[in-house]
Amino acid sequence: MAASGYSDLREKLKSMTPHRDEIKNKYVDGTSNGSSGKGRKRKVRESDDDEYEHSDDCAENREQEAGRVKSSILQKNIFTPEECALIEGKIDDVVARGEAGLYREHTVDRAPLRNKYFFGEGYTYGSQLEKRGPGQERLYRKGEVDEIPSWVDELVIKRLVSSGVVPEGFVNSAVINDYQPGGCIVSHVDPLHIFARPIVSVSFFSDSALCFGCRFQFKPIRVSEPVFVLPVGRGSVTVLSGYAADDITHCIRPQDIKERRAVIILRKTRPDAPRLDTDSPLSSSPVERPAPLKAKRYHRRAQPDAAHRHVRKKFSSRIQVNKGPRVLEMDKEENRHPSHSRQRRHSTGSENYWRRGQDSDKHRESSGRKVKMRRH
Repeated sequence: MAASGYSDLREKLKSMTPHRDEIKNKYVDGTSNGSSGKGRKRKVRESDDDEYEHSDDCAENREQEAGRVKSSILQKNIFTPEECALIEGKIDDVVARGEAGLYREHTVDRAPLRNKYFFGEGYTYGSQLEKRGPGQERLYRKGEVDEIPSWVDELVIKRLVSSGVVPEGFVNSAVINDYQPGGCIVSHVDPLHIFARPIVSVSFFSDSALCFGCRFQFKPIRVSEPVFVLPVGRGSVTVLSGYAADDITHCIRPQDIKERRAVIILRKTRPDAPRLDTDSPLSSSPVERPAPLKAKRYHRRAQPDAAHRHVRKKFSSRIQVNKGPRVLEMDKEENRHPSHSRQRRHSTGSENYWRRGQDSDKHRESSGRKVKMRRH
């Protein structure tokens, strides 16, 4: 499909460019692949009615950009089918524990056709952000997500260390994304102020593809033609750094998830990565949150003369002023019918005013003084 037929639904990514350049200048030394940042940017139309600038070198520019993406990606086939089957069984256990509610509140993040499980470190993103925009992502406080499972360390991380993919002690964040057929993740760049590079992912259950430079449109969901498509097979390890990690978005398209697929993403958080404040509503732990009150429900059998008794009790409550306060059925019904509360308050107020008038008359008779009453 033509790239000019769709708009970038993540319009905020256009505002990400200065932030990304600022953060990259802070964290990354030099430029990727020997080209300046300004010269690398792709031309994006400003609205649905605008088109890409058509020129003779447009296709050549896309090919050059695809080359920069490809040159900053490393792929290895490390895990055997037997090892994949063992790890996939462990992933099923994670899903079962999540369904049983055995994880902490911020460990599990559910979305249509995709569940995300944070271990070691978790962070806010997307609709969870109090303030939208790039650079607003925050790590949760320590202890608000579960620790990295031991099987991830034994079966996955140690294999990557022994294969020279990452140094020992590098990984402190593991995320498991579990996709159902038709699931996707929109175009994004892993937050530069949260995660160091490289970004390592391992695929399981089925083959899929990782796309770069796509733009999403929803209702119905459509995706523009990518700049570069990277096939990812079951058991393959993908390492993103440089241009592929920092200067172009990556995504997973719905059409590329034909069967269930899971990916384990292994990263290292930066020492100066910002965390949620202690008074932030997103950072409160479940134990600090009071249990919601349940509304009372009355299961009372209706009686034919209930309405007549209700009227008799209403009038009798007005004439029995010398008796103490009584709890009537109509008072109980007040909680169920808020519209009657104002009428009841008005009736009670009149009754109290009448009682005060009686007390005032008695006081005047005993004291012999005339007291002028104010009318309401």
